[in-house]
Amino acid sequence: MANTLFTGKVYHRFDELPSTNDYAAELIAKSTPPEGMVVRAASQTAGRGQYGSRWESEAGQNLTFSIILYPNWLEIGARFSLSMAVALSLHDTIRRLPYSGDTPPPAGLKIKWPNDLYLGSRKTGGILIQNSLSGSFLQSSIVGIGLNVNQLSFDPSIPNPTSLALAFGRNFDLETVSDTLLECFEQRYLQLKSGQRSDMKAEYERHLYHMNTPASFARSNGAEFTGTIRGVDAGGRLRVENEAGDLEDFDLKEIRFSPPESL
Repeated sequence: MANTLFTGKVYHRFDELPSTNDYAAELIAKSTPPEGMVVRAASQTAGRGQYGSRWESEAGQNLTFSIILYPNWLEIGARFSLSMAVALSLHDTIRRLPYSGDTPPPAGLKIKWPNDLYLGSRKTGGILIQNSLSGSFLQSSIVGIGLNVNQLSFDPSIPNPTSLALAFGRNFDLETVSDTLLECFEQRYLQLKSGQRSDMKAEYERHLYHMNTPASFARSNGAEFTGTIRGVDAGGRLRVENEAGDLEDFDLKEIRFSPPESL
């Protein structure tokens, strides 16, 4: 059991669900589940990622779960700070896992904007947050997390996936990974709640994939350009310095790496 104050103290586990986020949303619609409740499924038949993308996960090999939160102290305009907190918790998890022998966490451990976890140039974790609003603040949030742990093969139609087992050459105990993740998540959530937003943003940007490194990008209209990621703005848009030295801010789907990766 994770060493937490409230995260995972109420824990619903299923062999199979269409979507842990959908199940959590149904619970919220019917009642007021306790903050930190976890809904976990060994298999999801309709798992999804950001903006409707598909999330593939082999049954029993990975972690797919949702956490119910009530961040009613967080303004709507600052909601990306919750996304940063969750992304950092995934990053923390990989660094804290017990590794065999002298094998350290990979140097290529990065957060790819907005909130994917990358090992080298491959995706091993993703996040989907669904918020409900009340006035100018969040009312509830469902944080869906998918982390590829022991899966060794993936559908070739899914771009550049990997897992911890593929990256490190050995299997991991799912419960150890789960407990570590929940502990890291709660620590980051409480850091956010305590008002440490600027520190969290600076740390998020420090771990950002391709930060301060020139790369080739394509705009939503297909026009390509060379730019350098300089961070994110207050609303979570990606800030890129173009060849003319001007800073441009991009929402999701307005920019991608070109080629071969896609934001």
